Amino acid sequence: MRISELSRRSEVPIATIKYYLREGLLAPGRPVTATQAEYGETHLRRLRLVRALIGVRGLSVSETRAVLGAVAEHRAERHQVLGLVMGARPVDEDEEPAPVPAAAEVDALIAELGWEVSEHAPARAALGATLESLRSLGEPVDRESLLRYADLAGRIAAVDLDRIAGTADPLEQAERALVLTVMMEPVLLALRRLAQENESAKRNA
Repeated sequence: MRISELSRRSEVPIATIKYYLREGLLAPGRPVTATQAEYGETHLRRLRLVRALIGVRGLSVSETRAVLGAVAEHRAERHQVLGLVMGARPVDEDEEPAPVPAAAEVDALIAELGWEVSEHAPARAALGATLESLRSLGEPVDRESLLRYADLAGRIAAVDLDRIAGTADPLEQAERALVLTVMMEPVLLALRRLAQENESAKRNA
């Protein structure tokens, strides 16, 4: 396909595609004339992933380039690719993990759940920091409540992964996972608010 069709199918303006080409986020097309090139389905999938990383995850061009480089390195490893696009930065597994607030509590929770989570996962620090903040406000979350919330999160994660299981290409799967997960977060929050109102109404009936 020519760049005009690539733009139409991806819904990315031609000027933006040319910018991504200059920045190395998108591989050059196959030259057909001195001024025109041909692009394939791989370009389309890569372009959609670039758009999702920048527009949905909010990464800069340089951060996107780093993630794409890591994705290319681990392309055959779906679990690694999904982790990279969902928020894990490219890391050297021999590198010492960053300090995690309430690390012992977070580690104990993950171990009790039997979850397989990288020591480098940013969500570890986010969870620990939130637990510490709640504790400082006099609203600690007890272990039983945490386990109940974690059970719900596990079931949501299963639904997330089921929704992206239908595609075979790792780049397309990564793009769908990123868009569906980030864009579904406001939906989940809204559903929680509606469920809270419903639960309150039932208990006060």
